[in-house]
Amino acid sequence: MKWLLPEYIRDMLPDEAWRIEQMRRDVLQLLRSSGYQLVAPPLIEYAESLLIRDSVDMDLRTFKLVDQLSGRTLALRADITPQVARIDAHLLNRQGIARLCYAGSVAHTQPVGVMSTREPLQIGAELYGHSGIESDLEIQRLMLQAFSLLGIRDIHLDLGHVDVFQALLADEEVSGELERALFIALQQKDVPTLQGLVRTLPVPVQNALLALPQLHGGAEVIARSRSVLPQQPRITAALAQLENAAQQLQPLAGSIGIDLAELRGYHYHSGMVFAVYHPRSHDAIALGGRYDNVGKTFGRARPATGFSMDLRQLYPLLPQQAQARAILAPYRADPALDAAIVALREQGEIVVIDLLGKAEYRSELNCDRELVLRDGKWIVVEVKN
Repeated sequence: MKWLLPEYIRDMLPDEAWRIEQMRRDVLQLLRSSGYQLVAPPLIEYAESLLIRDSVDMDLRTFKLVDQLSGRTLALRADITPQVARIDAHLLNRQGIARLCYAGSVAHTQPVGVMSTREPLQIGAELYGHSGIESDLEIQRLMLQAFSLLGIRDIHLDLGHVDVFQALLADEEVSGELERALFIALQQKDVPTLQGLVRTLPVPVQNALLALPQLHGGAEVIARSRSVLPQQPRITAALAQLENAAQQLQPLAGSIGIDLAELRGYHYHSGMVFAVYHPRSHDAIALGGRYDNVGKTFGRARPATGFSMDLRQLYPLLPQQAQARAILAPYRADPALDAAIVALREQGEIVVIDLLGKAEYRSELNCDRELVLRDGKWIVVEVKN
């Protein structure tokens, strides 16, 4: 049938659309009050601007088409973060810290998760120009505050650090193919496959890589990691950052976990990474981390960290809310009625004019009150069932 939508693409009906719009406004206002400036990149760009370094996942996720004007390959954005990095690198070109935020639709060739849409409504924040843990914590706090603002409780924050994996392979001559295979096996915590992959590596590196899938849990993971991983400066610093973040973020999160096999976006990120989970969602409901190398694509690598979430994914997790009700007004050429309607709308009320004037259709207008003329004045009264 012609009116059917593609798989994992769907309409938003009024109740959902209005509430998601309110979510967007609330989160952007939170970010604005923290000094973040709104940017709005285009939905479509030349493909090379949107494909980050050698990220195979991003390449496969991106819709591509030919530009009828230039003959070059265009792409629909699958992620807004690289666009914001381009804006920071070339349009703003600030030397100090830049705090930027965004909200807009992205398109995916395949759904990222079991219940995901292929047209997420992505909202997020990015902080450029600072490499210390202070900026990581600022971004993570803002993300957790956004969940609190939206009324989404019982969240679990998972922290990881890409430097641990990178440090273990830094002194080894590992092919790109093997590195990708190790990354996939660690992400899936596939120990048998991992055992086969590490055989050519030195025994200390083998042991450390095989330990990573077991290094997940609560704060006690930090102490265990220090006892089983090599005492390399990068690993020591990474564990210290994770410990610091877990301690400082605990008051804002329902629970916090450490997962050293969490390498989500390994080719994308360069330091601490994080994901937020909820009992009623199959997939992570927010993602983020440090990605100091993204700007290199645009000729200006800058320290950067950020988070993003999909408002359409968050909608089912919102607390139940009474449906917004309205006031029904009759259709009549009456200046006094017009003035009453204007006054009510200025007070924030929803006033719907009954153009049809048929009682059988009134229930579709969701009105619990109506304007009636009594003693020469228009007043609001409850609708009688």
